[in-house]
Parts: sequence; C-alpha cells; structure tokens
Amino acid sequence: MADPYAVVEVRNPNGRDAVFFMKMTFENARGVVIMGAGEQVSVPAKGRTTTRISAIGSGHVEEIAHCEVEPIAVANW
Repeated sequence: MADPYAVVEVRNPNGRDAVFFMKMTFENARGVVIMGAGEQVSVPAKGRTTTRISAIGSGHVEEIAHCEVEPIAVANW
C-alpha cells in the first residue's frame, strides 16, 4: 500500500521506433474509477517495453482493487 503500481507492456508493431502514450485507470471493487494515469513510453521498432505506472496521488489507494489499460496506445511519432 505504500507504493501501489501496475506494470504494463507496450508493443510496437511498426517498422520504426516510436513513443506511445498509454492510458489506464485504477478502479475499486465495484469498478468505479479512483484515478487515471498515463505515460509516454519509448518503444523500439518491432519491440516491446515494460513500464511501471504509479497509483500514488489518488488519495484512495486502499480502495484500489484492479486496473484497466486502454488496449491501444497512441503513437506520438
């Protein structure tokens, strides 16, 4: 509870390096969004990168039951 986080893998199917903006939400047991988070992630061509997204700052950390990741990250070429 002192350092809640989620680990997310972002894959780049493209033939060139890219920076992707990925979004996710942390939710309580009823599926209510407690906080949203997002991060820019640099991913090599045809590669993958794992990143850690912190849930600090929600004010309701003890209520977090799970997280949902947007299935498609937007490339910021």
